[in-house]
Amino acid sequence: MSIAHLAITHLRNFESVTIQPSPEVNIIHGPNGSGKTSILEAIFLLGRGRPFNAHDRNSLIKVGKLSCTVFGGVTLAKEVLKVPVGVTRSLDGSHKIRVGGDNVKSKSALAELLPLQVISPEAFGLLSGGPGNRRQFIDWGVFHVEHSFHDSWRRLNRSLKQRNKLLRHGNITDCLLAPWDKEFVEYADIVTRLRTSYVDRLAPLFNSILGELSDLDGVSISFYPGWDSQKPLSEVLENSRERDRRQGFTSYGPQRADIKVKYLQHNAADVLSRGQQKLVICALKLASGYLYTEATGRSCIYLIDDLAAELDSRHRSLLCNMLARVESQLFLTSVEATTFNNYWQSKQIKMFHVEQGAIKE
Repeated sequence: MSIAHLAITHLRNFESVTIQPSPEVNIIHGPNGSGKTSILEAIFLLGRGRPFNAHDRNSLIKVGKLSCTVFGGVTLAKEVLKVPVGVTRSLDGSHKIRVGGDNVKSKSALAELLPLQVISPEAFGLLSGGPGNRRQFIDWGVFHVEHSFHDSWRRLNRSLKQRNKLLRHGNITDCLLAPWDKEFVEYADIVTRLRTSYVDRLAPLFNSILGELSDLDGVSISFYPGWDSQKPLSEVLENSRERDRRQGFTSYGPQRADIKVKYLQHNAADVLSRGQQKLVICALKLASGYLYTEATGRSCIYLIDDLAAELDSRHRSLLCNMLARVESQLFLTSVEATTFNNYWQSKQIKMFHVEQGAIKE
């Protein structure tokens, strides 16, 4: 699985650029502010249909333009045929997705075709941000390894939305809530079971990878389903019904799920240095990528913005060696072209210099 061709139009400071990436290692270098990260954002848009920051919808579009477009040719594992994929985002918030020459409505089609793992400054939110960041991380993995997950997740969110809509209307009888409670509980059980199973498989793999990347001992991850799992969710909903009516939303359920990342029983984000946090994040992303490959036989694509930041030469070397073993396509950014000269010597490497809205190989 790799991107064989990438064309970017009217994105950030790019007018129109095209590159032919290596199927293995791609190093994007240039001065700060030159647009290195914009290349990664373009690939992210191609794989997710949105920018890194979902709330920053129009920032990708070049000033003075009405839309931006990213087009790519995706080569599937062990296949020569490239699948054409294109995404256009407009200032009015609309988007257009084409896969294999056909218009596609769901962004999940992009995620399925082009699985991405991102390690960037924003990824620190996986530890220090709200639980939504960690739910997205879990759900990315479950989506790719459990075919039934997406439909159950969609139905769960539909029932949650309807339940909350009723709660906001004030004096709603139990009879009106009952059918939505039943559907919510049904799909909550499925989603939670799949999430729990995924984290159970992720945890030992994460610990093994982190052990190779660092000397940290005592980091653990655990799953919180969104309510006291010692009680059935139906009972929890019944006991919290009056509170939910007052608040106008559902207090407990999978929409509150989280993974707890601890270091010696403390929140990892509170006690670990930035460098240590980055290694934990890398271990989580690599573990997720390994599980994806194990389940599908395909490799995901890693987008790594400023890999060298916060890491000394030893830990940088350990991380690069591990990335070399995953046999995935890598896109890395760096200020200096020589930062990674001693790594991946057995890999097919392409260097791309970015400056003033232009890219040169």
